[in-house]
Amino acid sequence: MPHLRINWLYKYLKLGFVALCAVELVLISLLYYQADDFLKKIFLLIIIIYIAALLLVKYKELILTVILLIACFLSLMIFFHKRQNFNSNGESNLTIYPDQIKVEDNWFTGIANDHNNKIMISGNITDRDKRMISKGIPLIISAIDGEVSEIEAATNLGEFDYQKYYSAQGIYQRIKLKKFTLSFTKIDFFGKLHQIRYRLQKYFDSMPQLLGFFSSELILAENNSSKNQRILNNYRNLGVIHLLSISGLHVGIYTLVVSFLCFSLKFTEEETFLLCVLVLLVGIFLSDGQAGFIRASLSYILGKIFSFHKIKLSGIDLLGLTCLIHILFLPQLFLNVGAILSYILALGLQLTSKIPSIFQSILLNLLLTPFLLIYFFQINVLTVIFNLLIVPYFNWIVLPITFLNMFTANSISKFSGFLENILENTETIIEKISKTNFGIITFGKIEWWQCAIVLFLSLVFLFYLNEHKAKLKIKIRFIYSLLIVYILLFISIHCPSWGQVTFIDVGQGDSILITTPFPRKVYMIDTGGKLNFSGKKLRPQIEKTTIPMLKAQGISKIDGLFVSHQDADHVGDVRPLLEEIQVDHLYMAKGLIKNASFRKRIDGVINRTELVELIAGMQVKDEKINFNVVYPFKPGSGKNEDSLSLLFNLAGKNWLFTGDLGQEGEKEIITKMPNLRVDYFKLGHHGSKTSSNPDFLKQIAPEKVFISAGRNNRFGHPHKETLDTLKSQNIQWASTQDCGMISWYYGKFIRSKFEAFMQKGK
Repeated sequence: MPHLRINWLYKYLKLGFVALCAVELVLISLLYYQADDFLKKIFLLIIIIYIAALLLVKYKELILTVILLIACFLSLMIFFHKRQNFNSNGESNLTIYPDQIKVEDNWFTGIANDHNNKIMISGNITDRDKRMISKGIPLIISAIDGEVSEIEAATNLGEFDYQKYYSAQGIYQRIKLKKFTLSFTKIDFFGKLHQIRYRLQKYFDSMPQLLGFFSSELILAENNSSKNQRILNNYRNLGVIHLLSISGLHVGIYTLVVSFLCFSLKFTEEETFLLCVLVLLVGIFLSDGQAGFIRASLSYILGKIFSFHKIKLSGIDLLGLTCLIHILFLPQLFLNVGAILSYILALGLQLTSKIPSIFQSILLNLLLTPFLLIYFFQINVLTVIFNLLIVPYFNWIVLPITFLNMFTANSISKFSGFLENILENTETIIEKISKTNFGIITFGKIEWWQCAIVLFLSLVFLFYLNEHKAKLKIKIRFIYSLLIVYILLFISIHCPSWGQVTFIDVGQGDSILITTPFPRKVYMIDTGGKLNFSGKKLRPQIEKTTIPMLKAQGISKIDGLFVSHQDADHVGDVRPLLEEIQVDHLYMAKGLIKNASFRKRIDGVINRTELVELIAGMQVKDEKINFNVVYPFKPGSGKNEDSLSLLFNLAGKNWLFTGDLGQEGEKEIITKMPNLRVDYFKLGHHGSKTSSNPDFLKQIAPEKVFISAGRNNRFGHPHKETLDTLKSQNIQWASTQDCGMISWYYGKFIRSKFEAFMQKGK
């Protein structure tokens, strides 16, 4: 009888039908959530129509099912995307669970729930509030007064897009709380689950660093401390970051352990399966619904159900059905990069299931490479070798040690110390290998259509490999085609026919990138840096902005870095830049090298960098660009009034950069250079009223000026007085506050143009 009850499924499980339906819904989702320009929309529409036609031709009798499925999915997308904006009028309440809140000193951040919506929250917190949160009980935030805003999108090329990341979780707004009241609420079923998760967080935090890190990553899918960023970087550089993702490996471990225990206790197969499902559901909750874990869990559950009922379903269709169910519950699923990589990897495993493991690993990397280049901009060509070395270590050392410690840490604390020492020694070796940068190629960011081309070629190649009748010549031609396409993409990124002047959006600070057409020369003026008023050690801003932007352009070496003066918002991130990117020459105003604060920033990281002191009248010459030093006229100590000021010409346009030079310094420049004329000028001191003297602006007569300043900065930059001066002289201006990254492109084959990153595609 159980078999008869689901016999109706047979007609829907024809070979390829479910997989094609899943592909259709994924494409519709990408069109709705990801298509941000006309060409992308047209491209996706063409493929959607093609897949629909394929379904119509191959499965005529099921076409009504397809129409209903698409209609249902469109309705769900509209329903899930429809949201009400949160109103902080003092009457609305928010529910928070302690495991979704992070408290650091007197500041807290996290996710709160407003009925069916979620919202990011942050604000100052009292000692009483901390004690309430530490009890691990769900809380209500009431009497709310705060600033509500949209979660910001990325403002620089290559920067991680938090707007898309949180949109994938249904979170679109954030609120900075000014006043609020916390109170306890009734603990329901979900409150109990969150309480368990919170206690696990505290338990893992109490462990030694590495044991706590691996426990938190493998159970909760979160990094329990910013101190562990270097471990993540090591695994990412070696191409084995997937080991830290909760996915198929962990589902296999959980189900294997449960099955073994149930077998020992003589449970039936059905009882064992139900217990496995329960464990997996708990795992999904604890991992905060990580896409890879849900995918692997769904595949296991569906596979078992079909097995019980003796229904044969191909691996591709099982994956398609898994995706179909997953995306129906979460239409914005593929805004999540992790979800994309998880499903692509699962597809690759299906297409290469009959291939020996070492060749399978190579082919899987071939399939993942387009996505690694579009999202992370670099690859490690030795990933297969590192996988062969590190996967056994991870499976047979890290996993057993981590899970063993979870059950013994409370009772045998000395044993935890012993286990931590083992991990410290092995992770030190991995870090040393990672720092050699063996195999790493900074390829650069490829465009979406380029990703589509290489993905299509890769998939066709894998399909051909599964065809025993396919001729060897055809397979070799596909290999050559892929190789040629990648070489052409690499050349197009690393040998550009255009140059640029780019104001990187580093918040309240300065950082300007200057490049020339091929052969490309790369220069930077200042690095930016976070102004730190708290005294705490902060993650360098450059790791989130400038370094990803450089890698996205395939830049792994800087010919010259100019530092204007000692202030943290200009050179605060010089050390992490020198640690990550090779800089051939470090230029500075004469006298700055004697500044103890600046010297401390560069000590130990300038072994391969030549230090060059500059003063007005000197030049830094290159075959395609000459930098003329126009200030200072005498050695200084690195203060604002000693700012290194540079003048250069590109494509017939004069550019002037003066750091934080004040009005007295500007007057001195025009006194010494009365005929100075400038096309484009970066306003001194972020648009402060202390810089950009009206007489100075009148004499240099810029066509356009630029302001590099942070949004809602505490200094009020740019000042009203400065903007009034610009208005009175009819000078156009643009600010990174409004535009994000601002770029000027030039070259022999293009017309010079400005482009604002935040307005791109709008």
